[in-house]
Amino acid sequence: MMTKKRINEISFIIIGAAMEVHKQLGPGLLESVYHECLLEEIRNNGLEVKSQVILPIIYKGRKLGKNLKLDLLVEDQIIVEIKAVDTMIPLYKAQLLSYLKLALRAKGLLINFHCEVIRNQIVSMVTDQFAKLPEN
Repeated sequence: MMTKKRINEISFIIIGAAMEVHKQLGPGLLESVYHECLLEEIRNNGLEVKSQVILPIIYKGRKLGKNLKLDLLVEDQIIVEIKAVDTMIPLYKAQLLSYLKLALRAKGLLINFHCEVIRNQIVSMVTDQFAKLPEN
């Protein structure tokens, strides 16, 4: 069973992996490059990670025609949305929140690699699903 503690441990590993990628590559590359490198770094840390996960939009029990695509899904629990942009805008947070709610996941990370100091460009979000998890 997943716990808040385990979710936070996984998040810590993901953030460390993102910091390592940024340390190696720095800012200024395409999002797709950071995506591939972060995918590799997370795997190297022993976590299961899926890339470009299709998320259907289900409304009133019916699957609608359009799908969304998650950048990364780590340990089937944490959604990671990767950016390489000059400015983080509120739309990116809304995008991650949409993914979290539609996928019924507890936690997500929004990471912008186009910066000098990456720790200032990582946004962590939790949903009601997180509050329902046991502590340990």
